[in-house]
Amino acid sequence: MENIIIAVGSKRGPKLKAVTAALASFSSALAPGALFEVDGVEVESGVSHTPSSREELMRGARQRAEALVRQARETGAPWKYFVGLEGGLDVVYEGGLPEERMRHTALQQNTHRRVFLESWAYVTDGVQGHFGRSGGIEVPEALAQEVLDDGVELSAAIDRFAGGAGIRDAQGAWGVLSQNLICREEAFHVAVIAAFAPFYNAKMYRDAATGVSGLGR
Repeated sequence: MENIIIAVGSKRGPKLKAVTAALASFSSALAPGALFEVDGVEVESGVSHTPSSREELMRGARQRAEALVRQARETGAPWKYFVGLEGGLDVVYEGGLPEERMRHTALQQNTHRRVFLESWAYVTDGVQGHFGRSGGIEVPEALAQEVLDDGVELSAAIDRFAGGAGIRDAQGAWGVLSQNLICREEAFHVAVIAAFAPFYNAKMYRDAATGVSGLGR
């Protein structure tokens, strides 16, 4: 029986639990009959402590996974898949102005900033890689201002906002904002399932790439 080890670029409980739960959903399609093991390894994301754009979130997730790939090549670790997870903020300005024009105060006054909490995943087998993300939940402006404008780390800001401690490793900001209807683990769970799709649903992705599709039939 094949034993497949999946490396995750973090040792934080919600992230590891999210990958384990996601595997339970698709492991039989990914490798029927195989045994799966999740191995958490601390690596650097290479981005800020609280990513503040979709691009930075994606870059952080990818760089975590790529750091694991390099480590496996250097040490011979028997990992088959490499998972990078990154949570943070995505900023959208209503009004459709290009980001570079937002520097001008006069233009900023005619727009409204909306900030969303998102969770991203990047999965690679060392050759090809794919992204997946959770949905997004809007962040109150007062909290967004503390993180984006005052430079406070999201985990510290959400602890103060909710009057708790260690929330990042419990329900996370997701739980605080959704009144625990969605927790941090569940958000990453969705992102991991989405990122692994081209691996466990490989035929569909191959057919789509070659123009063969039964989706419209």
